[in-house]
Amino acid sequence: MKKLFTVTALLFSLMVNAQSPKEVLYVGTYSTRGSEGIYVLEFDRANGSLKQLQTVSNAKSPSFLAIHPTGKFLYSVNEAAPNSGGVSSYTIEPKTGKLAMMNQQSSHGRGPCHIAIDQTGKLAFVSNYGGGTFTVLPIQNDGTLAPATDTLKYEGKGPNAQRQEKPHIHSATVSPNNRFVYVCDLGTDKVYIYEFDKATGKVKPAATPYATVSAGSGPRHITIHPNGKFLYLVEELTSSVATFALDNKTGALTMIQDNVKTLPDDFTDKNTSADIHTDPKGKFLYHSNRGYNALAILSIANDGKVTLIGQQPTDGKTPRNFLVDPKGEYVFAANQDTDNIVVYKLDSKTGKLTPTGTQVKVPAPVCLKLFSVK
Repeated sequence: MKKLFTVTALLFSLMVNAQSPKEVLYVGTYSTRGSEGIYVLEFDRANGSLKQLQTVSNAKSPSFLAIHPTGKFLYSVNEAAPNSGGVSSYTIEPKTGKLAMMNQQSSHGRGPCHIAIDQTGKLAFVSNYGGGTFTVLPIQNDGTLAPATDTLKYEGKGPNAQRQEKPHIHSATVSPNNRFVYVCDLGTDKVYIYEFDKATGKVKPAATPYATVSAGSGPRHITIHPNGKFLYLVEELTSSVATFALDNKTGALTMIQDNVKTLPDDFTDKNTSADIHTDPKGKFLYHSNRGYNALAILSIANDGKVTLIGQQPTDGKTPRNFLVDPKGEYVFAANQDTDNIVVYKLDSKTGKLTPTGTQVKVPAPVCLKLFSVK
């Protein structure tokens, strides 16, 4: 009987492992305090733990990452590359998730801080914060990057003399139908809207070429509701959220909320907001604050509007980036200035986050991407 039980337990274990693909967390970092480049961590969903698998040498601040739709390739911006910034491509080893370098291209602007891939995997969109440019890089069939097919240079400034003295392109987000790309300019308080041609790698202004937010608010990052009807924007300089209705046919954005605060009333110290994501069901919105050092939790109503309902400290300083697990079970927060990644359990009914007790040390973590190895 005991032997039968042991065999049954072994078969059950094998079935669970077969049904649970290996998951890895890729971490982009700044090249400081001993960072080696990109960190590859194995994620155990059963207990929420993380362990290091690999480091990929890159001394040019491989800060923001993007994974190709096929799951075969990963891309990083090289934010500290001299003169013009750079972008690197890597292969993802199918069984382990480990990375191997392929090639690099110029980003055609200083300080590239964000990269996004279109849904066909043909184009990479790169935002150059320091250079104030937006660049399109074609992706070859083998995953390598080709030279840029389009680069846009911007003009203008905003009322914040220290942060908005010129354009600062901070992110690009592809629309759900893969026709439009939304480009945030922190420097001029605009979100530019472009149509893109996957064959030529060129972009052109949409019929409604941009949306504006309150002067001095500083557009940074975007997330789109799972239903594709609403777009949420981080306003970095005012620590707030703007909500837009999204027209999938034209790409136009219609503001329905602006300057929704994400900080407690009694907090008066310095703060800048950074990243933004919904949960997979689109019931809650999360927003990171650097200074207050927490994730703001907002509820999402049926009409898309958001209301601040809570805060979750990130157990570290400067949560520049965070990740909501696509399955809606966990949230990972990357604290840039305390070199730690913290794991939380997500309550899908209340939106609240509970620390799991898991923390890992990674120097200057900037970007997190979760991937299931096939």
